[in-house]
Amino acid sequence: MLSLGIMMIVGLTGGLGAGKTTIANLFQDCGAKVIDADQLARDVVKPRKPAWTEIKKQFGPRVFHSDQTLNRQALAQIVFGNPQKLKILQNIIHPRVAREQTIQVKAISKAFPQAVIIYDAALLIEAKAHLRMDHIIVIKTDRATQIARVCHRDRLTKTEALRRIKQQMPLRQKLHYADTILDGTWPRSQLRPVVKSLYRTYQQEARQLNLKQRLA
Repeated sequence: MLSLGIMMIVGLTGGLGAGKTTIANLFQDCGAKVIDADQLARDVVKPRKPAWTEIKKQFGPRVFHSDQTLNRQALAQIVFGNPQKLKILQNIIHPRVAREQTIQVKAISKAFPQAVIIYDAALLIEAKAHLRMDHIIVIKTDRATQIARVCHRDRLTKTEALRRIKQQMPLRQKLHYADTILDGTWPRSQLRPVVKSLYRTYQQEARQLNLKQRLA
């Protein structure tokens, strides 16, 4: 892709509890710029923003706290297990997240023209955001590890965690989109050198493309 020139934009995805945050942090330690899709999703649903208004119209006041911030847990209870309502929510949020991601990429490119940008997004492929990436990393994790991590992180029951996991594209399908596959069960000490090597590769590719543009 490289539509914005000499940067390298890498999509980082995997199932819930795969270890995306750990790997994104390792890339950040190397010097990469990280954009967190989940944080963008939180930003676009802040009170009075268009997505917030649309969610209120579609799901009613029961999915909001008393201070009018979105009650993500209440909303999750409605959409997970109801594919039609989940699709409605995704159609509200995904386009706005895509616009915010593009804005952040442009800001980073202006400040750091040869940046390696990691876009950490659980729904990278489902939201078609993989089409905007130069490379795609998919993190594989066994189901038992996923469930254990999600239950601990989000304080869910095993049944609730499994229901959320099953709402995402199956891992075997995501792997077809991968340029690189990482094992999310590896410890940091094992992942760190692999991430460093990938980061150097992305940097080198960005430099080569920059040179080609200058010579063109």
